[in-house]
Amino acid sequence: MSAACGCSDEKNGTKASEEEETASFWQVSEIRAAAASGALLLAAWIVSLTGGPQGLLLPLEIMVLLIAAWTFVPSTLRRLLKGKIGVSTLMTIAAAGAVALGQFEEAAMLAFLYAISEGLEEYSLAKTRRGLRALLDLVPVEAIVLRDGAEVTVALSALAPGDRMVVRPGERLATDGRIIIGRTSLDTSALTGESVPVEAGPGTEVYAGSINGTGPLEVEVTSTAENNSVARVVQIVEAEQSRKGPGQRLADSIASKLVPGILIVAVLIIIFGFIVGEPLLWFERALVVLVAASPCALAISVPVTVVASVGAASRMGVLIKGGGALETLGRIRTIALDKTGTLTRNKPAVTDVATTGSASKDDVLFLAAGLESRSEHPLAHAILAAAPDRAFVTDVDTVPGAGLEGRVDGRRVRLGRPGWIDAGPLAADVQRMQQAGATAVLIEDNGQVIGAIAVRDELRPETRQVIDRLSASGYTTVMLTGDNLVTATALGKAAGITKVHADLRPEDKAEIIRTLKARQPTAMVGDGVNDAPALATADTGIAMGAMGSDVAIETADIALMGEDLNHLPQVLDHARRTRSIMLQNVGLSLLLIAVLIPLALFGTLGLAAVVLIHELAEIVVIANGVRAGRLSRTTALGAAQSVPALEAAA
Repeated sequence: MSAACGCSDEKNGTKASEEEETASFWQVSEIRAAAASGALLLAAWIVSLTGGPQGLLLPLEIMVLLIAAWTFVPSTLRRLLKGKIGVSTLMTIAAAGAVALGQFEEAAMLAFLYAISEGLEEYSLAKTRRGLRALLDLVPVEAIVLRDGAEVTVALSALAPGDRMVVRPGERLATDGRIIIGRTSLDTSALTGESVPVEAGPGTEVYAGSINGTGPLEVEVTSTAENNSVARVVQIVEAEQSRKGPGQRLADSIASKLVPGILIVAVLIIIFGFIVGEPLLWFERALVVLVAASPCALAISVPVTVVASVGAASRMGVLIKGGGALETLGRIRTIALDKTGTLTRNKPAVTDVATTGSASKDDVLFLAAGLESRSEHPLAHAILAAAPDRAFVTDVDTVPGAGLEGRVDGRRVRLGRPGWIDAGPLAADVQRMQQAGATAVLIEDNGQVIGAIAVRDELRPETRQVIDRLSASGYTTVMLTGDNLVTATALGKAAGITKVHADLRPEDKAEIIRTLKARQPTAMVGDGVNDAPALATADTGIAMGAMGSDVAIETADIALMGEDLNHLPQVLDHARRTRSIMLQNVGLSLLLIAVLIPLALFGTLGLAAVVLIHELAEIVVIANGVRAGRLSRTTALGAAQSVPALEAAA
């Protein structure tokens, strides 16, 4: 926003910290200055219309000029000392020129109206900044901790990793931690946008700002107040908001080139005036052209929209890293989705058990659980969760890429993939399991296959609905996975995705994203860790379920803080609507300049009229940009219906 209405770097730096705390429209200093100068300007008009003392008129106009000029002239001069010019430079020159011509009333009017636009811009940006900073209000200023067996209330800043917090039902967590004692349901809606409480117990990672539900908790602190999940979100967004997207770069580029061009044109007009022998007339017209061509509305058209839109997205549990990510997301036409943890829950479960001979399902699970009892593989967790009991297996050995083997009562037992173990009579069952999208493992007892276990990472309940919604909106969807082709194809079909790429390594995913990008703007949706190369390669990287994950938030351009895939079409709709508003603002601003310049050049409009039209246009642009801070009806309904199946079950 360096070119925007004279908002200097110093102003943006110092005012931001002050205005983000503003609680009222009238606490914005520019608004107060505009109001004071407006009151004085009204008094001057009354004096002029009623034939009052003429000696009072000029002092009133000078006071109006000085008070209103305070909102932009000091910052303009500081920028000029650094060799920078902007829209405020044009306004300052125009006001000074009007004074030189003795048109104090025109100069006062120009400064007053420009002060209003400065105040409205500051108020708009401060309001949207506060929307983001308000996330910090989710965290209580104090916490109860255990010290020497007694409960002590301490300031938030005094919390340190290792402290043990006591969190009663209905209280918010002061910082991130891990539950030591207690079970409860946590309301994380303010952080993730998910309306359904999350069950939590010993060992569960919990985050600042979450509301404890039904049970008292003892939580071991794992993060300081400055580095907890809520603070990190605010820090990242504020740091990333300086990133400029294509539209904002275009607006800034036009404004930065237009300003010196306008100054050159004004000089040429003045020279023409001397040539034709009417220097005062053409000097005045040069001043009017300066104001008419001011790209103030253009310069603020995109930033105001971006800030408002990013704040709105955060309210529905989506973290957008600045204008670049937001604008690019609005152009996306192809969406590549990782399977595990994105389309699926990343919680594999046993879905089927086939047996042969005299073996029962319990016998198969009994031996399988014994072999898997010390494994950390996701399939092992699924089998152990499904087995009521487990065999005592000795001499367990891992065969890389194949499976496990060991001994039970002297018998050799094995668990592994088809091919390493011959499926024999279970070949048809194994094929059926794989065609259903499951991973099949075989169990062998003393050289004889006795069973096959199907383990599948089930699709999220909302996946099919989300994919159908994306397809209906014109997006091309593609699934990328490291899983085998048979499993991937089955799950892709169930999800409604026809383009499936399987058996991929991380670098393979990135290469496919490059191919997709060459055809259409492409987004990658993944978990932000093993999908990092693809997320970085895509036009827009979207991390799923990023709350608490530094890698996910830092790698992706956009983070869906919760685990609800419904947020994806919601944020895509929001981005497309935001981009439409940006283009409206840029188009209106350019059209205004194109119309006003010839009217000013040929004397159809005077200085006061041009200033008034410009400032009214800025108000329209700001108001239109602020619309991006309101979620559309479709998006709001989608957020409310994110988990219809769970709500119906409840």
